[in-house]
Amino acid sequence: MFQLSDKGRNVRQMFDDIANRYDLLNRLLSFGIDRRWRRFAVSQLSIPKNGRVLDIATGTCDVALEVAKQTDSSIKIVGEDFTQGMLVQGQVKLNNSPYGERIMLVNAPCEEIPHPDNCFDGITIAFGIRNVVDRQAGLREMVRVLKPGGRAVILEFSNPRSQLFRKIYYFYFQKILPALGGLISKRSAYQYLPDSVMEFPAQEEFSKMMTDAGFGRVQYVDQTFGIATVYVGDKP
Repeated sequence: MFQLSDKGRNVRQMFDDIANRYDLLNRLLSFGIDRRWRRFAVSQLSIPKNGRVLDIATGTCDVALEVAKQTDSSIKIVGEDFTQGMLVQGQVKLNNSPYGERIMLVNAPCEEIPHPDNCFDGITIAFGIRNVVDRQAGLREMVRVLKPGGRAVILEFSNPRSQLFRKIYYFYFQKILPALGGLISKRSAYQYLPDSVMEFPAQEEFSKMMTDAGFGRVQYVDQTFGIATVYVGDKP
């Protein structure tokens, strides 16, 4: 069984603490346009009938439900998250969705995916890879469980390329968001999450990490002035 580091346990506890406010947090971080980014990210998949998709860091199941919405009814989805509190919130959504029966939830970390080699046609992970302590191990696990020719789509917050927009964005992140978060939930969580975005590797560096992990044909597309980026990589 995978043993989380101290940092991993702290991150898991933080997400447990804010699980009931997580969707609101994403809306604040993305200025409310994260739904559009998710739709675009999921549209990059190409899943055959009777295929299987793994949504890592599924959280409250927004991406898993979007996958179900965009794909054939024969496709099954596994939503995986290492935070039990997030899965509880996700199950509530599944219970109220016409797509819920197609989605199964699993409690597990990205660094040790509890599935055999070569079993998924596609993988998604949205706003989760930056919270994986050992990102390289997590990326290697994605390659392992993908079928040859399968595709991983990773949506993550980025640092805007425009210096002017970056200054505005950082001011919002560092000053306004933590203050709002303190009113809504735990200020420490709303401070950690912007900090984790700003320390995340640049697009070119993260693309190289994907290549080093074994992905081929790695590409990325910035979203909304580079606030977020969609990375795509295929298993050779």
